[in-house]
Amino acid sequence: MAFATGAIVANLYYLQPLLDEVTRTYGVGTLAGSTLNMLMQVSYALGLAFFVPLGDRLPRNRLVPAVFAVSAVTLLAAVLIPSFAGLAILTCCIGLMSVGGQILIPYSADLAIPDHRGRVVGRMMTGLLGGVLLSRVIAGIVDSLLGWQAMYLLAAGAMAIFAIILHRMMPIENRHSTIPYRELVLGSVRMMKSMPELRRRAWLGAMGFGAFSVLWSTLAFKLSDAPFHYSPEVIGAFGLLGFAGVLAANAAGRLADARRTGFTTVMAAVLLALSFLIGMVGSASIALIAIAIVLLDFGTQAMHITNQTIIYSLAPHARSRINSAYMVCYFFGGAFGSLAGGLAYSQAGWTGACILGSCFGLAALIPSIYWARREGPSAP
Repeated sequence: MAFATGAIVANLYYLQPLLDEVTRTYGVGTLAGSTLNMLMQVSYALGLAFFVPLGDRLPRNRLVPAVFAVSAVTLLAAVLIPSFAGLAILTCCIGLMSVGGQILIPYSADLAIPDHRGRVVGRMMTGLLGGVLLSRVIAGIVDSLLGWQAMYLLAAGAMAIFAIILHRMMPIENRHSTIPYRELVLGSVRMMKSMPELRRRAWLGAMGFGAFSVLWSTLAFKLSDAPFHYSPEVIGAFGLLGFAGVLAANAAGRLADARRTGFTTVMAAVLLALSFLIGMVGSASIALIAIAIVLLDFGTQAMHITNQTIIYSLAPHARSRINSAYMVCYFFGGAFGSLAGGLAYSQAGWTGACILGSCFGLAALIPSIYWARREGPSAP
């Protein structure tokens, strides 16, 4: 399940190191390229809102392989499309279908015993993060050898293979409930209204992923420009620096099991803000930019794992719905970060993007300190 989660979430990130190449292929500007990233994340959020709640109703051994199969079809179509407008539409479809991992993650939480749930979620997130990080590296290598369209072809094949594997190997489940689909979707909204802790965690998640998206929607433009002039292959390799996030996922899961969520949240928010300050000061130093990437990935994933461990304990009978509510906010935050990052970079360059990213970090840090002080050292 961890491998499958990493494989399908990778579809969201292949585009990031290729943005400069894509904009050149279609003759569009950097803002249009950043818009593609924004569309991917908005459509993913819609998939979280309308597909993920089905995990509380339908047998997941049927639902998940179906999502993977449709994802394979949309990726294949993206290889064949000749226009930028068509690619934008298919980008939405790819994002919409990339939610299979967010059905598998709450399923893993269902299987875990309560005292180990944080570690189990952390391990699933290790698979997810591996997909996120390797996606950028693989995309850069494939682009340098075969062109960026070949990446989508390979991804389509991977989705088809995983659809077959999951169909054959996932344990058979019975239908969970007879709750109407409309009530499943609205149930996520009601949970957001009735659970203050879910609202807090949704805000922190949105700000964390917003900061993350500011960086990765502008980094390809920064590194392909003077003084670096890096190729997509080299830019994609910067994704390997995000393996700090894998360490953060496991560490945050263990701290959550030990009820140190308040401390983890505050420290993660500090890293979000600090990373962009380092990136801005070291704009001409590849070493400092690399440090900024490591700190940002560590902070983003530590925040995310802490959030997920907490929200899965709020409503054990409805983890798919509560995950849907949280992740919709999470990816809308990311989509806003991508769009705002593109605007900031087009108007004020790398400095503007770094100032914006720091603002996202502060928007997480200030309330997290307030909530931690109000509710005690083990509070969220």
